[in-house]
Amino acid sequence: MKDVKSILDEAQEMMDMAVIYLEETLAHIRAGKADVRLLDGIRVDSYGSMVPINNVAAVTTPDARSIAIKPWDRSMFKVIEKAIIDSSLGIMPENNGEIIRIGIPPLTEERRKQLSKQCKNESETAKVSIRNARREAIDALKKAVKEGLAEDAQKGGEEKLQKIHDKYIKKIDEMLEKKEIEIMKV
Repeated sequence: MKDVKSILDEAQEMMDMAVIYLEETLAHIRAGKADVRLLDGIRVDSYGSMVPINNVAAVTTPDARSIAIKPWDRSMFKVIEKAIIDSSLGIMPENNGEIIRIGIPPLTEERRKQLSKQCKNESETAKVSIRNARREAIDALKKAVKEGLAEDAQKGGEEKLQKIHDKYIKKIDEMLEKKEIEIMKV
């Protein structure tokens, strides 16, 4: 039989995972300013294996509107450039032979609204994960009652679980609000 604390810890761990997932997802949504994490999903072929760009080059943001990529091996220039062009970033890199620059253009009003909608969808997915974790924990508490857990302990566990749930939902709402402000800022 599981005790209340272990059930709550398990649920909280699942909720943490949902928040981490959302943080990662929101970081990859371009908000009109340069962030090296925009390139995280892009893989390049390096000596027969697909690796992230930051494994074959130094990636920096010299200013708020550009990303600089300095490959450690000259032969990687074309490979990196092609990977960026083929990616879903939708930005054309500039190569001067020394460094590859990616200029982050300002977002149009329509694109801002699309990104905002995408952020809302991602946050809703994270909220669903949190609700699922709560539901699974409630089911586990009910099962524990059948195995001999006191009903008072179950009720107390459910109250604590609801407080944890509310805290995580609030955290997701705050993350979404912060990202929307970042996207809508001109």
